[in-house]
Amino acid sequence: MIKSINGATFRKMIVAGASLLEQNKKYVDSLNVFPVPDGDTGTNMFLTMKSAVNEVSQCPTSNLDGLSQAFAKGALKGARGNSGVITSQIFKGFCGETAKHKEITTKIFAKAMQEGANIAYKAVTKPKEGTILTVIRVMAENAVSVAKKCDDFEEFFKKVLEVGEEILKQTPEMLPVLKKAGVVDAGGRGIIIVFTGFYKLIVGEEDFEFQFEDEKTPQTVDDVIADINNLEEIPFAYCTEYMIIHMKKKTTTADIDKLREKLVELGDSVICIGDLNLVKVHVHSNEPNKALAYALELGELYNIKIENMREQNREIKKKANVLEETKEHGMIAVAPGEGLSAIFKDLGVDEIIVGGQTMNPSAADIAAAADKVPSRNVFVFPNNKNIVLAAQQANDLTNKNLIVIPTRSIPEGISATISFNPDGSIEENTEAMNDAIKGVKSGSVTYAVRDTHVDGFDLNVGDIIGLDDKAILAKGKLVAETTEKLVASMMSDDVMNITLFYGEDIREDEANALAEKLAKIYPDCEVTTANGGQPVYYYLVSLE
Repeated sequence: MIKSINGATFRKMIVAGASLLEQNKKYVDSLNVFPVPDGDTGTNMFLTMKSAVNEVSQCPTSNLDGLSQAFAKGALKGARGNSGVITSQIFKGFCGETAKHKEITTKIFAKAMQEGANIAYKAVTKPKEGTILTVIRVMAENAVSVAKKCDDFEEFFKKVLEVGEEILKQTPEMLPVLKKAGVVDAGGRGIIIVFTGFYKLIVGEEDFEFQFEDEKTPQTVDDVIADINNLEEIPFAYCTEYMIIHMKKKTTTADIDKLREKLVELGDSVICIGDLNLVKVHVHSNEPNKALAYALELGELYNIKIENMREQNREIKKKANVLEETKEHGMIAVAPGEGLSAIFKDLGVDEIIVGGQTMNPSAADIAAAADKVPSRNVFVFPNNKNIVLAAQQANDLTNKNLIVIPTRSIPEGISATISFNPDGSIEENTEAMNDAIKGVKSGSVTYAVRDTHVDGFDLNVGDIIGLDDKAILAKGKLVAETTEKLVASMMSDDVMNITLFYGEDIREDEANALAEKLAKIYPDCEVTTANGGQPVYYYLVSLE
């Protein structure tokens, strides 16, 4: 019977949840409503959890306060797509509660789940029931009820997960689009998998010694020193580095381990490696004298270097502030291909984040791009409905003032960018950009990745499909034929311009031939093509 969870167990639970999600991410991806090759809910949630694990693994303390902060920070930094952002918000609220305690009981865990659900709901402008939000809310409500009578975590998790499965089965009844596709909510399945990983660790069902498939190599001393070149506040002022040579006769390998433990208590970014011939040490602390004194108990010191990181940080900030003052407003945009990136650059966008449907950038990626822009105010164009939330959360990771224009497609992003006035105020530009995207109709052409029936179409693997941001509007066997059908379904009397952004699998002559045909069908419209170079999508279509 397990009645409480300490920091060491909590750390392992986080790894276990990420591990189980990694093993099942392809299955979660397959639950995507539309049968297109960008069903990446499982991947986005896993990358969010992976970032959290990376942050937790670098946390030198095993108390719940430090681990909770690392968990929440890592999840936010790695949040990708709507599902990843919502997952990060669930654990932001969850960790806000666990950080208050030295050990977690079932009642504390239940309250943490409830806080996680509350924060996640607040993060979404228009919450929809039948999604991951519903699943975590119902699980949390049940957890609070169960915890009143049950203090055993094994029994607690069983009951909470059972309720999670029950509510997940009901999600197709809450969202008709799920029912049409014959799937449950992918995000809901993902969060249940994470909590199942927690449960499995608690009961000892699995060995979760886990290496991520693209795990980074261990940090070197030089890597850690390079980490000071960021603009965050510096909790420990002095970077201390030295070697220990000519060990005392009484020194043992156990003494080296004890030195490492003392350094961990003293500060962070600790490296203490070597043997009885040579030990190399690096530590960030506010008491470099103690870091040196501890080492003198083992042997002689050599190559001592102590640097004031706060002063370095001040100098970096001064340079950054000079950079920020070069202009009033800047712009960053997400774009999936070289051609589209070039178009945005030509329109005055400062930084391009490579990403899109199949590679959603994280909140940290967006914040990092904003930090490079030489202005205090930065307009952000996500250009994908699955990236808008991550863009909004990026505000917590940068000192810049981010103004997120909720562009849901590349055509909307281009239209918004064109309306930018460098001499206008934030309010004037925001209003102009939001007005601009209202006049854009966006479509895309790709292929089906599974057999299904959705939006009135019987689809087979490989069928070419055309869709807007709400539904599948056309299908066919040929790309040009399907694109023509898509344009016809989107056409209205007020459309004056048709633009075809052709992808990496389409030749220029093919795109031009299709444009000529559309020009004959719609003689009152100007039809143009542009090399987008995007993967997965044969065409991105804009009607204005």
